[in-house]
Amino acid sequence: MQRKAYVPGTAALLAALLAGCTSGSGDDGATDNANPGDAGTVTAAAQPGRYRTLPEPCGAVGHETLDALLPGIQQITDTVQRNKAYQGEAALTYDTDRKVGCHWKVESAAATDRLSVDFERVVSYDNTVSDDDQAQKLFLEKETAADLPVPSGSSVPAQSPSATPSGKGGPSGDASASATGPAASSSQSPAAGSSGSGPAGSAPDAAPTDLQPRTLSDLGDEAYLDDRLSTSGSTAEQRTVTVVFRTSNVVVTIQYEEQPMATGTVPDSKEMQDRARELASQLDDALGG
Repeated sequence: MQRKAYVPGTAALLAALLAGCTSGSGDDGATDNANPGDAGTVTAAAQPGRYRTLPEPCGAVGHETLDALLPGIQQITDTVQRNKAYQGEAALTYDTDRKVGCHWKVESAAATDRLSVDFERVVSYDNTVSDDDQAQKLFLEKETAADLPVPSGSSVPAQSPSATPSGKGGPSGDASASATGPAASSSQSPAAGSSGSGPAGSAPDAAPTDLQPRTLSDLGDEAYLDDRLSTSGSTAEQRTVTVVFRTSNVVVTIQYEEQPMATGTVPDSKEMQDRARELASQLDDALGG
């Protein structure tokens, strides 16, 4: 009798389990039917950047360009040492597909010159953000950190001769001489070979409008130039010209420094800017920008 009572209970348990499995299968079917509709609302992945590799940085700058940027390199009489100076020193990096750079330093009787060139290939890990957009964000961060002076459109008319660039001196959006801020004041120091030789920042030697730190419209997708003059105690004033530009998903940074040996000598702003911009144009062309 006990066995007969157990059998019906087991049958009931099996029936309940079968019912549960049938119900679960129905739920899975409903879920599967909903998936195709959900897939239709997924946004297409953002486009990858134009560049998948980076150039070899120490070979990206030719000897003639290095001769112009680093005059002391031609004064090196030892052939082995001169060739070593041309080669530069590669920056330490752990992923040459993402970031590479090269640095040069040459001393001469007149000054010590330094040059660095860095390439960064930006890759977005967000499917909704393209590599170009991510690179644009990085460029904007660099530009913001540079704290460029804001052009004063009200004080200088748009068609004013003083605001009109000549050659590669800068776009119509260049900062005016009345702009304030650290970047503006630093670039108002006298240039070597100018008519005045007074203290840095004196009015007669203030840098022209087209030499102020500014955005550049003729380089890559977007670009800017910064120009700063610094002193360290009794040493000569050092000028640092930085050009940063973006071409698609690659951001290039050029930093060019000169520190004269003689105290009181000020590096020429226009000359250094022209050299740095010429190199930037060459690198942009090499990238196919």
